[in-house]
Amino acid sequence: MRVFSVLVLATLVSFAAIAETAIAPDAIADLRLPDVRITNVEHVDDHPARTAPHVKVDGIIGPAIHFELLLPDEWNGKFAMGGGGGLVGSVQNGAHLSVNKGYATVGTDTGHRGRGTDGSWAQDDMEALVNFGHVAIHRTAEVSKSIIYHYYGADPERSYFLGCSRGGGQAMMEAQRYPEDFDGIVAGAPAFFWNGFAALGINIAQTLYPDPDNKETSVLSLEDMNRLYEEIIEQTDSLDGVEDGIINDPLDVEFNLSDVDFLSDEQRAALHPIYEGVSNSDGQIYPGFPIGAEGGNGGLFEWQIGPIPNLVSLGHAFSTNIYKYFVFQDPDWDYSTYDFDRFDEDTRLAASILNATDPNLDAFAERGGKLILWHGWADAALPAPATIDYYEEVIARDPDATNYVRLFMVPGCYHCGSGPGVSGVDWLDEIEKWVEEGIAPEVIIATRGASGDSPAMERPLYPYPARAKYDGEGDPNKASSFTKEIP
Repeated sequence: MRVFSVLVLATLVSFAAIAETAIAPDAIADLRLPDVRITNVEHVDDHPARTAPHVKVDGIIGPAIHFELLLPDEWNGKFAMGGGGGLVGSVQNGAHLSVNKGYATVGTDTGHRGRGTDGSWAQDDMEALVNFGHVAIHRTAEVSKSIIYHYYGADPERSYFLGCSRGGGQAMMEAQRYPEDFDGIVAGAPAFFWNGFAALGINIAQTLYPDPDNKETSVLSLEDMNRLYEEIIEQTDSLDGVEDGIINDPLDVEFNLSDVDFLSDEQRAALHPIYEGVSNSDGQIYPGFPIGAEGGNGGLFEWQIGPIPNLVSLGHAFSTNIYKYFVFQDPDWDYSTYDFDRFDEDTRLAASILNATDPNLDAFAERGGKLILWHGWADAALPAPATIDYYEEVIARDPDATNYVRLFMVPGCYHCGSGPGVSGVDWLDEIEKWVEEGIAPEVIIATRGASGDSPAMERPLYPYPARAKYDGEGDPNKASSFTKEIP
């Protein structure tokens, strides 16, 4: 196993850029930065992603951390870094379109190459795992700020990080481990408790695919889950005062599974870990999904995506790869017989590298940092209640934490967006106003565009635990028809 020195690594990333004037684009390739190689520099005028004219800088930090930095011709003096998804494995930047607002922006592959569900790159490679866990984002931010300083002749006035899913976990990790890196952070549908949500996936796999040698069919098919979702909506849709195909707050809705008559006893048993979460003799490890998330994003625990060998479903792939390569370092590990009473002991090392579960945000708050958390209620990849649990831990520790962190729950929103509800929010604009103007987000208007027979929709989002309540009279597709309610 390759092991690296954290002390040496910390020394490499702690350099300070020194430049007196800005440099020309051609000179970027000649920059001499510690442990950094610039591999390509080019000016982009007409990009297929409709990005504003910019200089694209490709490089490698250390032996394996690839990055792509976009430097706009008309710089607004700020920096926005975007997170990745899944297990990353390619250069990804969830904030790349911020270049159109004048932001310098960067993304990274977090130090490895591969398919987003494949964790084999971490086999016997602790450096790769630590890079993925937290170091690569920090180092990429440091290197990017140095290049920005040399290129423009000035440091960024403000720095932001935006990410969802894996990127949301990266965002939370930055606030907890590297509070000096960013002034404002947005963490959407965050993957932040890795051994926990992977344990949930393993428990679900044990019930959906109890025979590891026969995973061709599932106890619950995608069709079953979609039918269940339709029955749930039929029984609960009107309980929030408006029939719109959206469950406003699923934790406030009573639904009796025994009223669903098409399920077999085996199928009802298979639904238990999906809704109740995973537990051991010490109590709950990770919460389950709320009702209304059965078919989100095509049902990530059932969704088949293309001709990828040995991929049962996304949920099965992510959870088994995490345990095989991050926890046990054993590609032959068998999920079907795992005993969750060994959870803490087995996952302690991986958790220390991957998890961003610390509710102590004091250092981030003391420097004036602001954090927005958000999660879609209909997320079928990562259960929304886990994000609520983390937020409540933060508030329990510091009752004044709403001065620097707020959570927004998005009704009818799938994983990182789309769905029957509203998910259109300019999160960069919201965090920017909070950081730069001191305007805390008291209400955010989320939107959904018109599609087919579905009209455009807008809804107010309030900081958790508050929620929007229909006034009973106005147009349910208008935000003005809703008021703030605290359950």
